[in-house]
Amino acid sequence: MKFNYFQLLTGCLFSLFSLTTAAQSIAQSTFDAAEACQQIGKLAMADTRVSLTEIVEQNSFTAPGSDNAIDTPAFCRIVAVTSPAVNFEVWLPLSGWNGKYQSVGNGGMAGTISYAAMASALRRGYATASIDTGHVAGPIPFDASWASGRPDLIEDFGHRALHLTTVNAKQVTEAFYRAPPNYSYYVGCSKGGQQGLMEAQRYPDDFDGIIAGDPANDWTRFYAGSHLWYSQAMLNDEASHIPPAKLPALGDAVNAACDALDGIEDGILQNPLACNFKPATLTCPLGTDDNSCLTPKQVTAVEKIWSGVSNSKGELIYPGLVPGGEGYAGTWSTWVSGRDPFTSLHWRGGEGFFRWFVFDDADWDFRNFDFDKDLQYALEKVGPAVDSDDPDLRPFRNKGAKLIVYHGWSDPDISPVASINYYESVIDIIADDTRAINYQSALRDTQDFYRLFMVPGMAHCSGGPGPDRFDALSALENWVEQDIAPETIIASKVIDGEVVRTRPLCAYPEVAAYDGSGSTDEATNFSCVVP
Repeated sequence: MKFNYFQLLTGCLFSLFSLTTAAQSIAQSTFDAAEACQQIGKLAMADTRVSLTEIVEQNSFTAPGSDNAIDTPAFCRIVAVTSPAVNFEVWLPLSGWNGKYQSVGNGGMAGTISYAAMASALRRGYATASIDTGHVAGPIPFDASWASGRPDLIEDFGHRALHLTTVNAKQVTEAFYRAPPNYSYYVGCSKGGQQGLMEAQRYPDDFDGIIAGDPANDWTRFYAGSHLWYSQAMLNDEASHIPPAKLPALGDAVNAACDALDGIEDGILQNPLACNFKPATLTCPLGTDDNSCLTPKQVTAVEKIWSGVSNSKGELIYPGLVPGGEGYAGTWSTWVSGRDPFTSLHWRGGEGFFRWFVFDDADWDFRNFDFDKDLQYALEKVGPAVDSDDPDLRPFRNKGAKLIVYHGWSDPDISPVASINYYESVIDIIADDTRAINYQSALRDTQDFYRLFMVPGMAHCSGGPGPDRFDALSALENWVEQDIAPETIIASKVIDGEVVRTRPLCAYPEVAAYDGSGSTDEATNFSCVVP
């Protein structure tokens, strides 16, 4: 019995010693992390000043302007600025680093650090960084007054800020962990999509993989042919404005005409380009104007928005929106019509960009825009800084990097057709380069490094009637790190925290087709086919 008591006592002492040693090890690790974090402040980075280094404990970070802490593991936070005014942050997980780095993109006219996106990257074990693109956001959406007389800030906004920050953030990551990241990724949507394609085109060595969602890549033409054109269609004559209360009738009429074209009725247009619904069929009877119909001027506005705008030679400047999702909350009611005239995001975006980026005139009137000479002037003045429309991605391909672009078919902001057009232009370049014998051969060569996924029913980056949640990053990681190219990505529709529908997203030009049996709410009952 004495031996057993002694053995028990020895075991307890050994356990206590082990726990103490482990605690010391953890304390030492924490001390080392704090010291390493502090030392980043002394790191030499070109034209860059570090203003803050700090250890942020788990779930204790609160973004500026918010009262709620963000869900994050403990991390080292670096706050810095690159001349002239590119504010950026780098977050480095104290434990569980996956050995990789991720930059996250911005939205709209940027002007803020994307804290939520950084937190998402951090939770996956990434070292991560975000920028404000070189200016502080104004008091209203799409404020662009900061660009007045500042071509240097426009250059930073267009491409320079993200590239320089990526270089700096990788340097910070290597200094902190004493090892460079094994892989570097970029993830962004909207303006962030433009940033991603700009990186692939101008700085192909920055990332091993890029995700560019709903990209506003052809920026100048997009702001003219989308933001500005839709605003003119609605507001040149205010009688053309469509109040939000009328949009459900438009959305319902589109679904009644086209929802079943894919063989199932689910409130989602699988291929909106096949929808031939005529807005004129919704024209109000003479003497009537209620929420069930559109006046003739409102019908014309919808026709203009769907058709896009052309110049005087008949050349398409930018494709229009496509049918589907008009009545869904937060789509056309936010982007196209606004709650009242002159409140839509399209109007704010078009007016702000051309007023300050292009004409630098506080009195400029959007109604006077000339789609011939004014657009050409804009393309020459700011296009080189903000347009990521170069289809030659061969340097990116040759480096072995991979690109995933996705676009919601019900996007009320950026025409989904624009992403298809850009993809086709890349295929043309690759066809010439590889001497492909036909389109299918050129497509396969392009899909070796670049795949496009169209998302039926998804609005701008998220929302809309279709499944809008999917993990493109895991698909990209598998492609880059294991050479497993994504044939499909499973998307989910979540309502009140519950998954109510799943669908496969297919690599363009394939689309998801119902197999004919089983629930149409389950992705397993669909196959990807060439339409």
